Amino acid sequence: MPEVLSAPLVVEFPFTRSLGPVQSAFLTGLRERTVLGVKTSRGQVLVPPVEYDPATAEEIRDLVEVAPTGTVTTWAWNPAPRRDQPLRTPFAWVLVRLDGADTALLHVLDAPGPDAVRTGMRVRVRWAAERAGAITDIACFEPYEGEPGAPAAPHDGRFADPVTGIVAPARLDYTYSPGRAPTDYLNALAERRTVGERCPSCRKVYVPPRGACPTCGIATAERVEVGPRGTVTTFCIVNIKARNLDIEVPYVYGHIALDGADLALHGRIGGIPYDQVRMGLRVEPVWTEGGRYPDHYRPTGEPDADYDAYKELI
Repeated sequence: MPEVLSAPLVVEFPFTRSLGPVQSAFLTGLRERTVLGVKTSRGQVLVPPVEYDPATAEEIRDLVEVAPTGTVTTWAWNPAPRRDQPLRTPFAWVLVRLDGADTALLHVLDAPGPDAVRTGMRVRVRWAAERAGAITDIACFEPYEGEPGAPAAPHDGRFADPVTGIVAPARLDYTYSPGRAPTDYLNALAERRTVGERCPSCRKVYVPPRGACPTCGIATAERVEVGPRGTVTTFCIVNIKARNLDIEVPYVYGHIALDGADLALHGRIGGIPYDQVRMGLRVEPVWTEGGRYPDHYRPTGEPDADYDAYKELI
């Protein structure tokens, strides 16, 4: 049996956004231990607040304060908290309809176990010790046996030093396992060869191979070795340094049509000043010791390719 390839992958980036008057008031209110919602023209109180009525699309600006106590409408137990989740011990994801609200807020409930959680149970906000104007200012919910909170009351949304923008980190961890065609491609790269597959109908050679022709929808199986040299069809100059990438900016990434391929692949262009990279430049792969794929592509010294030779691959 051939080796089944797999690799852990992480997609991570900070998402930065500005806030309008409604979201600004909501997050600033959390910093001040106040939960705000909005009231629609039909009298419904929405928490968390939105700027437009989801039923009528009307703009909403009427802010109201609701109680920090409420009722669990549904829940799911999380026995193994993951990285950056609100609590490090097992907890319940809960939808809580706060007293005075008509919709539910998603957050977490600190409970000793799933037997301690039920739909309809009463809970209250546990505020974070340090608050900065974010949903995490609510550290979690906790069980509550006291009286219901006061009805929703109008609020002008005014706070000192309002929050006007947030940075929300986004991260996705997953394990990738390629199929047959990409596995063949990766194994060939480990031998310093580049292998694609030819469509039996249109006869195009796809590199990297996908196992099927994206144009004809027909399975591909005929392996074709291409390159190693190729032509830069288009490129971009990178001026922002990427985390964990030890390459000085500016540098160049380009699409490279390997000789014999009908699809350009992505690769870094090196061995030449960034401002001398050009369309039609002939390049070849550069391998590092023990590398499973080319580190970058460098000029071959050949004359540039004629535009007509690669214009269909741009």
